[in-house]
Amino acid sequence: MAKIQMTTPLVEMDGDEMTRIIWQMIKDELLNPFIDLKTEYYDLGLKYRDETGDQVTIDSANAANRLGVAVKCATITPNDARVKEYNLKEMYKSPNGTIRAIMDGTVFRAPIIVKGVESYVSGWEKPITIARHAYGDVYKNTEFKVPGAGKAEIVFTGEDGKEVRQTIFDFKGSGVIQGMHNLDSSIESFARSCFNYALSIRQDLWFASKDTISKIYDGDFRDIFQRIFDEEFKDKFEAAGITYFYTLIDDAVARVMKSKGGFIWACKNYDGDVMSDMLASASGSLAMMTSVLVSPDGKYEYEAAHGTVMRHYYKHLEGEETSTNSVATIFAWSGALRKRGELDGLQDLMDFADRLEKATIDTIENGEMTKDLALITTIENPKVLNTGDFIKAVRKRLEA
Repeated sequence: MAKIQMTTPLVEMDGDEMTRIIWQMIKDELLNPFIDLKTEYYDLGLKYRDETGDQVTIDSANAANRLGVAVKCATITPNDARVKEYNLKEMYKSPNGTIRAIMDGTVFRAPIIVKGVESYVSGWEKPITIARHAYGDVYKNTEFKVPGAGKAEIVFTGEDGKEVRQTIFDFKGSGVIQGMHNLDSSIESFARSCFNYALSIRQDLWFASKDTISKIYDGDFRDIFQRIFDEEFKDKFEAAGITYFYTLIDDAVARVMKSKGGFIWACKNYDGDVMSDMLASASGSLAMMTSVLVSPDGKYEYEAAHGTVMRHYYKHLEGEETSTNSVATIFAWSGALRKRGELDGLQDLMDFADRLEKATIDTIENGEMTKDLALITTIENPKVLNTGDFIKAVRKRLEA
């Protein structure tokens, strides 16, 4: 059978640890046998990021803006332990945060629904999509350890030389300090992406933050969302029969647990990071979640919403068998291939992406799955497959 042809490459962002192993398995078993796969490859493994001073991450994000579609493997965001483990030159920022800032996009995450893997929240009848702001806050912070007593201040110096200065805290002893920022232009892009996405799938949109405590910072988000909605989207939402409202993040958490689902929940950067993991776990597994970064001008970066599965990676290095769930990584590839086909007018490529996802879901619904799903499935007598055998089982259905 002739391989499906591509005309424009995908930007391929390789990653770390167990997900890097899975990444290659997926290419070997599920992609290269069926597609004449064209990618522009960037190694975002931590060692090569360190070799390039993280320039490779910047280059990959610029390539995504240039080519329009990217697919990314999970990557390590180093902490103190990782700096020592990998002997890094510095503690690099989150690569996801760097890419999101350059692409100026919003992350939309939703659970992958499979029969036999029921939600832990029994009232959720429809998928809930998390829209996560993709710039600033703690992901672009400045922080340091306060050595002892002294006064901490925020100082802003305008282009005219005038200063705005406020005291943060008078330290009586050691502590820590952190500075965050955001941009009105980025918040505006976030709001427009959320409103447009809600219209495209005809679902209600919530936005939640903590403006009762962070009256200026979070209040800026609230006000920008409301202004853009009133000026640009109110009539469109009414015509589509959907609604937008703002609420506090703690109120949103309470509401979402009692909801039936079927809406978009827009969150600031950190809130979206945490809540999307909560949603994925409640829906069955962190590896059962789609994630796509969408820029305001229609560029896309698909990825798994989970981490690098470090524990399984160390077992793999010791020669032990692992049963790592690869579904989210498979769906990252299928999402990117479908979008590439859509933008390039390649129906065969779009159809292949659909078949790949169906083969993956059918494998699980037929009772063949990784250990994380076998522990929670309602399917009787599931067959637990190791990492590679699950991917091979998907290939058998794909070939059929």
